[in-house]
Amino acid sequence: MTTSLPLRFAYGTNGFARHSLEEALRVIADIGYEGVSLTLARHHFDPYAPQAPARAARLARLLDRLGLAVVVETGDPHLLDPARPHRPGLLCDRGRDARADLISRAVRVADVLGADTVHVTSGCAPEGMPEDAAMDRLATALRPLLATAEAHRTTLALEPEPEMFLNGVDRFLALRARLDDHPLLRLTLDIGHAHCSEPRPLLDCVGLALPHLAHVQIEDMVRGVHRHLPFGTGEIDFPPVLQALADGGHRGLVSVEIQDGSADAARTAARSLTFLREAARVRESA
Repeated sequence: MTTSLPLRFAYGTNGFARHSLEEALRVIADIGYEGVSLTLARHHFDPYAPQAPARAARLARLLDRLGLAVVVETGDPHLLDPARPHRPGLLCDRGRDARADLISRAVRVADVLGADTVHVTSGCAPEGMPEDAAMDRLATALRPLLATAEAHRTTLALEPEPEMFLNGVDRFLALRARLDDHPLLRLTLDIGHAHCSEPRPLLDCVGLALPHLAHVQIEDMVRGVHRHLPFGTGEIDFPPVLQALADGGHRGLVSVEIQDGSADAARTAARSLTFLREAARVRESA
C-alpha cells in the first residue's frame, strides 16, 4: 500500500492565459489542486485597476469556496513595460520605484486574499555594476518593502531567476545576511531553474534552500536551457526532489509553472497533477 507525501500542489494562473481568472480557478480546483499561484497580470488581475480592492475581496470569497490556498506572484514579464520584459526591476537606474510600488500593491492584495506569501524577483543589474553595489542596492530596495510586508503579516519570497542578478541560492543567502536575516525575507525555489543553472547538484540545492523556503515552483527543464517544460519531457528526476522537500518539512505550496501550456491548459494541468502525485507515491513506497 502506498501513501502520499505531505505536499500541497498548486497551479500557476499564468498557465491559463486564455481563460478568465475565475474560470481558471474553478478548473484548477476541479482538477484537484490544493492551491494556486496567482500572477498579477492585466488580463487576469490588474493591480492598478480602480476596482482592484473590491475584486480582491470577491476573489477571496471564491478561493474560500473552492478550497484553494494562494500565493501572489509579481512575475508577469510585461505588466510594467509592454516592450521590455521584467523591466523595470528593483536594481534599475530608472523606474525601480515602479517595481517597488507593484510589490507593495501585491502585498496588499495578498492580505485581502488571505495569502501569506508574495513572490518577487530582483530584476537585472545595470551593465557594469559591481556585485557588491548591486547587492547593496537590492537590500536598500527591499528594506521598506519588508516593512510593508510586516504591516500586512506577509512573507516576501524572492526567486532566483537564471537571467537576473539574483540568480541562485548563494546570492539569496548573501542578500539575507545583508538584511540581518530578516524573518519575512524567504525563498521561492524553482526546481527547473535550480537544475538549469545552479552550480551544485539539484538535491544539494534543495537542501541548502530548505531552511529558508516559503514557496516552490516546479516544472521539467534541461540543463543550461531556461525553458519550462511539461513533466517527463526534460531531465529532472522528480521523486527524490519531492521526497527531499517533504523530509525537509516544506509545507508551503508546490506550484506547477508551465506558462506555455495555455493552449491546452486544463489537460496540461491535469496531466501535471497526475505526474506529481505518482512521483510522490513512488518515492514514498520505495
